Amino acid sequence: MGYSVYQFVPRALRYIALLVGVATFAGCASPISTRVTTYQQWPHDAIGATYRVVPMAGQTNNLEFQTFADMVRGAIGPTGLIQAAPGQSARFDVTVGYGNPVDQRWVQRYGDSFADGWGFNPFFGGFYGGGWGWNSGIYMAPSTVTVPVEVYKNTLTIIIKDNSRSGAEVYRASAVNVSDVDNLTGMMPYLAQAIFDGFPGNNGQVREVHFDRQR
Repeated sequence: MGYSVYQFVPRALRYIALLVGVATFAGCASPISTRVTTYQQWPHDAIGATYRVVPMAGQTNNLEFQTFADMVRGAIGPTGLIQAAPGQSARFDVTVGYGNPVDQRWVQRYGDSFADGWGFNPFFGGFYGGGWGWNSGIYMAPSTVTVPVEVYKNTLTIIIKDNSRSGAEVYRASAVNVSDVDNLTGMMPYLAQAIFDGFPGNNGQVREVHFDRQR
């Protein structure tokens, strides 16, 4: 039985519209999600107390650390702490740990429909197997394959110790964001803000903090 080309055009147009929609969605800025884990025994008399950021081993005279420390200072406001003047002693010592180790994950993606003899013909109505033509097969959806991809685990850990209590640890929080782009510097402001979101939070709390990506 023969088919008129007009029977297939609407289906082709729907498929093309779907591709355009997917491309448009992929071009939109996705929100940034961070997972924050918090442990705290925050003192009630800390409002207005002073703090200082203390470099750990390997961070002294490190420009990357100095940049990230400034981002942490910019986000530390909810603690109620005030940065100590240079050379002044402080009640709280703040340490900043960070990294973005690369890992591998498996994800599903659309496969190449042309590689196995299937293809899309916008004039004949869809995906066909075994060749092109008016009567060359049935309509097929794109296949999916599972492939390995590299991801970066952007991590920021903040530890605050109370010098008035012999250096006791009173706050420890880690923020983690997983990205397919190696851009720890771009993620650091979000990680720092997530650390102090809802400060001090509940002891042992794990929560998700979401941000709209800034263009």
